[in-house]
Amino acid sequence: MTKPDKLRDRQLVELRNAYERGASIRTLAVSTGRSYGSVHSMLRESGVAMRSRGGPNHRTRPT
Repeated sequence: MTKPDKLRDRQLVELRNAYERGASIRTLAVSTGRSYGSVHSMLRESGVAMRSRGGPNHRTRPT
């Protein structure tokens, strides 16, 4: 495994751990300087169980 591969693997583990502790994708994107899409892709690559959409700005649609 090359050095960049080890760095990426470490980043995947760190992102996964933070996400599993409750950090949002948006928060992880800001803290790492990566895009939302990049963080989302890395989390999926890590095999983490993705949470449903939600958060403080999520509202249900009126019926």
